Amino acid sequence: MPRPGKRLAGAAGPDKKGLSGKRTKTENSDETSAQVENSSPQTTSDSKKYGKNLSNYWLMKSEPESRIEKGVDVKFSIEDLKAQPEQIACWDGVRNYQARNFLRAMKLEDEAFFYHSNCKEPGIVGLMKIVKEAYPDHTQFEKNNPHYDPSSKEDNPKWFMVDVQFVRIMKRFISLAELKTYHQAHKATGGPLKNMALFTRQRLSVQSLTQGKNGPFPSSCTHHKGSHEFILIT
Repeated sequence: MPRPGKRLAGAAGPDKKGLSGKRTKTENSDETSAQVENSSPQTTSDSKKYGKNLSNYWLMKSEPESRIEKGVDVKFSIEDLKAQPEQIACWDGVRNYQARNFLRAMKLEDEAFFYHSNCKEPGIVGLMKIVKEAYPDHTQFEKNNPHYDPSSKEDNPKWFMVDVQFVRIMKRFISLAELKTYHQAHKATGGPLKNMALFTRQRLSVQSLTQGKNGPFPSSCTHHKGSHEFILIT
């Protein structure tokens, strides 16, 4: 599995305009470690809840701008995924228990939105699909890797990853600001995005999306069958 120096998902921080590719802490920072540990019992319930669906939808964050962490550039954009052999890459580096549980709940052919995070214009830029279900993330055992975890053992790994394959670039960029308008409207009306993790748990780099009658977005959106793309409409 080719992985040209990419390190992603777990490094994605909260999205703020004008961050210039910088962040103050990651999912696996000391400040958030207590929350991470408290979420670990969700493994079974999350897997059962999402594993029963025939098709699940996800949102997965990655940083499109260069940022060096422990000597490694964590940049990985939708264009980087598209440029990979067979347009496939492993989604490594997740160090949050709930995000890990979502990875373990993913099934082959599930679709995920590629979300550019921690950049000047955060938002949904493309669509990908799961082509290999969860397996141990090798970066947890590599001492020189930014995501090395000395507490994880090869015979009992703590962290997992999936393989994803590029499907397409979105026909229209869906910005964080635009998504926020739907979230706020649904908080007032009780719509399906009222508890969207993108806003309620901003540090979560792998998220499930609410499955509404027209797909994972609110009723103001539609799924164009055959195009494998969700396009917002007015």
